[in-house]
Amino acid sequence: MEVNSMKNLAIAEQGGVLRVTLDRPERRNAMNLGMFEELRSVFETAAGDASVRVVVLRGAGGHFCSGGDLAPADAPEDDSPLYDRALRVLEGRVLPMARAFHALPQPTIAVVDGIASGAGANLALGCDFVLASEKARFCEIFVRRALSLDCAGTWLLPRLVGLRRAKELALLGEWIDAAEALDLGLVNRVVPGAELSELLDAFCKKLLARAPGALARIKRSLDESFEAGFDEALVKEAEDQAGCTTSPDFAEAMAAFLEKREPRFA
Repeated sequence: MEVNSMKNLAIAEQGGVLRVTLDRPERRNAMNLGMFEELRSVFETAAGDASVRVVVLRGAGGHFCSGGDLAPADAPEDDSPLYDRALRVLEGRVLPMARAFHALPQPTIAVVDGIASGAGANLALGCDFVLASEKARFCEIFVRRALSLDCAGTWLLPRLVGLRRAKELALLGEWIDAAEALDLGLVNRVVPGAELSELLDAFCKKLLARAPGALARIKRSLDESFEAGFDEALVKEAEDQAGCTTSPDFAEAMAAFLEKREPRFA
């Protein structure tokens, strides 16, 4: 995958895994306007690149992301009302990034070491898998800044932990550690920091061994399941499974089954 030079991100791709590192360690990887735009560009490019099988997000310098930069040096200056300026930034930068991120067909993995707060927490929690170190801490910090949620937090939290717990996290804005995040179902695994890379490699290896088309269909149907009725879900399952049977991946899976070997998906 080819991407333009990034000022706020470090990008690396190897063996089908695209690793995206939020790279503003001096600001605990707070997302300025440029980072929102760069993330959107990376996600949109990755979505159309069949060579990208897994997308990994992590932060530089011992933290994942402290949220949106409340005083970004790249903020436009004008005399329009504050509401208009804020809405222009949200609709022009934050929303396009969030839409591009949640539209990714590939499995996404967040690797969280240190803090993940505000928009950074919701970026991590929006991933399909969250792998955390024992030092990880999460916070829906918005209410402490007299702000409401962004980056799809209002959509994500009730789905992940239920409405009552979501309200506790969002209305109190308290920090939770990695162990509590695991208990709540916000993260998949918690390990010592030194073991994070090994755990990530194991997850990537498993995902790379699965059929990419099936992964994309399963991911989309699960994300849409909360809006679907029972019969609608059944119909969608049938359409998706029928679609899978026409793919080269299915032919390879059947051949591997008959030949008693592991499948090799392109």
